[in-house]
Amino acid sequence: MSRLKLFTLLFILAIVSGCASTQNNEGHKVVIQVSTDDPRTQAIALNNAVNLQKALGPGNIQVEIVAYGPGLSLLTKNGRQSKRVQDLTMYDEFTFSACGNTMNKVKRKKGKSPQLVEGVKVVPAGVQRIMELQEQGYAYIRP
Repeated sequence: MSRLKLFTLLFILAIVSGCASTQNNEGHKVVIQVSTDDPRTQAIALNNAVNLQKALGPGNIQVEIVAYGPGLSLLTKNGRQSKRVQDLTMYDEFTFSACGNTMNKVKRKKGKSPQLVEGVKVVPAGVQRIMELQEQGYAYIRP
């Protein structure tokens, strides 16, 4: 085999290997919107997240649950699902984002900010966060 053919073959293999490696490391990405205080819908959102992790295997998916408006109750310490949310924050696959706009509105209305479950992050705006994640290739789910 000529040096040029060997070099070309090695170059192509390096590119293919790099592409496959990138795809495997990135895995699946999903954003789940929660904008209702309906307990059943909130439970379904968490079920969707857990079921995806079970189906695809640990480390093969990133799930971000973004809550805003009445859906913020999912991420509060006194919410019905607070224990479950707390447990899921322990896994690298799950991220929980609370809408800063909603947090500010509640603070103005009630005089204090809602107490979030430990591990929940606050983003400036829930809908903005969903948009940014979709721009990064996240699939969108709204139960």
